[in-house]
Amino acid sequence: MADHGGSLGRARSLFPHAPQPWIDLSTGINPHSYPFFDLPATALTRLPEPARALELAAVAARAYGAPSPRHVAQGPGTQILLPRVFSLVEPGRAAVLGPTYAEHARTAALAGHRVVEVHDFASLAEFDLAVVVNPNNPDGRAISRRDLLALAGKMHRRGGLLVVDEAFMDVGLQAESLCGDVGQGGIVVLRSFGKFFGLAGVRLGFAVATPDIAGRLDGDFGPWSVSGPALEYGIRALADVDWQAAMRLRLARDAAALDSMLAAHCLPVEGGTSLFRYVVAAGATGLFEALGNNGILVRNFADRPHALRFGLPADETAWRRLETALAGWSKNNRGGGVRAAVLR
Repeated sequence: MADHGGSLGRARSLFPHAPQPWIDLSTGINPHSYPFFDLPATALTRLPEPARALELAAVAARAYGAPSPRHVAQGPGTQILLPRVFSLVEPGRAAVLGPTYAEHARTAALAGHRVVEVHDFASLAEFDLAVVVNPNNPDGRAISRRDLLALAGKMHRRGGLLVVDEAFMDVGLQAESLCGDVGQGGIVVLRSFGKFFGLAGVRLGFAVATPDIAGRLDGDFGPWSVSGPALEYGIRALADVDWQAAMRLRLARDAAALDSMLAAHCLPVEGGTSLFRYVVAAGATGLFEALGNNGILVRNFADRPHALRFGLPADETAWRRLETALAGWSKNNRGGGVRAAVLR
C-alpha cells in the first residue's frame, strides 16, 4: 500500500528525537473541525435507523447539488467506495489522470482493471474507466466542467465510465462540480465529508450517480453502512450552510498567510487548494528533514523528490513553530549551499 500523509507513527520512526507534540501538516484535512456536539445516546446504543440514512441522503443531495436523494449513495468514507465504484465497469483498460492520489490506481487494479497513469487529459477518452481528481491532490490542478462533460459523453457512448473525485470541491469552484450532471449517465462523482469538515475519523463519504448506480452501491453495502455517529454529524454539518460559508473565508485567509510565509523563505507556492499548498523546490528533501527534526510533518513524495505539500497550521503555536523552523532552514542554507530555487 502506498504511503500517505497523516501517519505520526511514520514521523516518529523517521525523526525519533523531534520535539513533541508533533505538528501534522501532511494532510489536506481542515484543522478547524466542525464543532463537536452531544450525540444522542441512541446513535451509539442502537443500530442506525433507515429513516436517518434517508435524511442524510437528502441533506447531502442539497449540499452537493445532486438531482435528488436517489442519486446519492453513502458509505464509511470514499476510500471504501473506490473499489465498488471501479467494479461498476467490467475489467478493462483504466487510466488515472496524474500525478494524484495513489489509491485510485491501486483500488482500480484490485477491481481487475489494467491501470495506467496518464498526463494528457484528452487521452482519457480512449479508456474503459477514467479517473480525474478535481481539484487535484496534491497540486490543485482543475479541469473545467465543460471539458469533463465532453469526456463523459464520449466515454458513455461506448459504455465507459468517468469517475470524478471531488474530495476537495468544498473549497473549489462550486460551479465546476459534476454532481448536478450525473443524470446524463456515465459519471460517478465522489464527495468526501471528513476533509472540509475536519472530521476524517468519522469516516463518511458519498457517491453521486444515476439512481440505478447509487442504488446498486447502497445495495452492495447493505444495511447500516454508515454508523450512527457519522449519520448525526453528516446531517448536521452538511445542513449548516452558515458554518460552511464562514469556514471557506477562514481557510482562504489561512492559505494566503501560508503562501506569504513560504514566499518569505524562497518557497513560492506552485498550486493547491485552500486546504493545502504545493511547493516545488530544489531544497525540498532537506526542508522535509529540517521540518521533521523540528517536529513538523509535511507531505513528501517518493516519486517527486522536489515537491512538498503543506497543510494549514491549526493555531498560533503551530504557526510560530513553522515560522521558526523555516527561518532556521533558510539561515542554514543561505548563500553557500542548497538554495530553495523553484524548479521550472
